[in-house]
Amino acid sequence: MKQFDVIIIGAGPAGIITGVTAKKAHPNKSMLLFKEEEKGLVPCGIPYIFHTLNNVDKNVMGPKPFIDMGGIVETDSVTDVNIKEKSIQTLSGKEYKYDKLVFATGSKVIIPTFIPGYDLKNVFYIKKSYQYISHLFDEFQTKKNIVVVGGGFIGAEVAEQLAMNPGKNVFLIESEEQCFSKAFSKDLSKVATDELRKTKVKVSTSVKVERINETNGQVSSVLLSTGETIDCDAVIMAIGYRPNTELAKKAGLELNKRGAIKVDSYERTIEPDVCAVGDCSQTLGFLTGRSDYVMLASTATAEARVLGHNLFGVKIRKTFNGTLAVFSTEINHVAMAAAGVNETTAMAANIKILSAEFSDFDTHPDKFEDTKPLTIKLYASACEGSILGGEVWGGKSAGEMINTISLAIQKGVTVFEMISFQIGSHPLLTSAPTKTILIKAAEKIIDQIENMKR
Repeated sequence: MKQFDVIIIGAGPAGIITGVTAKKAHPNKSMLLFKEEEKGLVPCGIPYIFHTLNNVDKNVMGPKPFIDMGGIVETDSVTDVNIKEKSIQTLSGKEYKYDKLVFATGSKVIIPTFIPGYDLKNVFYIKKSYQYISHLFDEFQTKKNIVVVGGGFIGAEVAEQLAMNPGKNVFLIESEEQCFSKAFSKDLSKVATDELRKTKVKVSTSVKVERINETNGQVSSVLLSTGETIDCDAVIMAIGYRPNTELAKKAGLELNKRGAIKVDSYERTIEPDVCAVGDCSQTLGFLTGRSDYVMLASTATAEARVLGHNLFGVKIRKTFNGTLAVFSTEINHVAMAAAGVNETTAMAANIKILSAEFSDFDTHPDKFEDTKPLTIKLYASACEGSILGGEVWGGKSAGEMINTISLAIQKGVTVFEMISFQIGSHPLLTSAPTKTILIKAAEKIIDQIENMKR
């Protein structure tokens, strides 16, 4: 039986970055990473396979950096973990011993068994599997009328991409009033939904799928809660993901109410020398400290870097406790991004906030050919002005601007500090330094705080 210092189960972003970081920090340690398929996919890039990339292999991700550093990779499935014996067994019958074990098993699609017809032929899911998505890509070459159920990031992005292909009619069904409502504020959710409606996707909100109808065992239509029937030859279920923790549960690890593996701030489970990272592990909200439900590759890799450095004892102190979800997307050529709290989440957590919005352009002057509008909405504590959240939409710079806001939240920056934020600017690259949208929004919140004192 072979023995390794570290065994990592899973080759998604969390598993790969844990391995790469751990190898950098501990180059003399032997490390083995398990992946279930020969090829892996960039999870967030999957929607773009269906039009913009138009090729599954253009979205491939793998553990080559880990291998280049001396890590060993096996294509096999781990079927059993014996925590007391510190050993694992694989589907092929191999057994290995470990010193440190990392669960990076990711997440699985939610199967809506509550919708009759969920298991019919031509009901599909957006699984994070190269083989499955390759099959799905081939299937959709001939499908013409497609219903996508779920208006979150994956559902909306897949729907938009499919609708770009000639000869396809794509319908998106969302049960909430607006799409993206679990990640964006009501205002930004409306912006995003309106932009989606400007594409070729036929969007229906505040409506549910009651049943998927069949002819000869395969999809023929869907029945909506309004009584409307939509004829279709394929349905994509995109209602979310759940932690992939069956193996961890079988091994005896403790799960939280959401089914995620319980870990501490350094991704360590209650069992000695067993860690969990990424979608399979629990997250705690950065403000409330309560169990949260954040499944993002960016979050997973942040956790993985902390874990990789600290696998053999804490060397780098984690300076920010709690998960800060940072979302971004682009619909109809409009970039949209969010971080931290908004009005809805602040109200649910009973947090008093102030907000301010400011709009301008992403160049100065605004006469360049590729100039785009840019709007920010900033959220801050009503008591002392610390920045707690933000949303940005418009040009592509929104995607990086939200990262600046994320850093401000994590470091406890206040709106009073933000007005002396030293920036760089260029006519082709940024808004004017006289009206930088982040600083102007901070000034507006300062005005509100000062008015409250009077």
